[in-house]
Amino acid sequence: MKDHEDKKSGKAASDLRHERLKQALRENLKRRKSQAKGREDFTNPSSSSVDVVVEKTGKKHPGK
Repeated sequence: MKDHEDKKSGKAASDLRHERLKQALRENLKRRKSQAKGREDFTNPSSSSVDVVVEKTGKKHPGK
């Protein structure tokens, strides 16, 4: 009977550990997403986003 109880408590402990790890991973993901979002604001614009230059005459020249 004692062996049967140990198996139950072992499974419960395993389930608790699994839940703690799942929660920790979820918090890690949230933190990394937040950090990435914050870094996104400080990155230089890519060359594809600056592909139209307006000269003093007001004419648009793509790719210059």
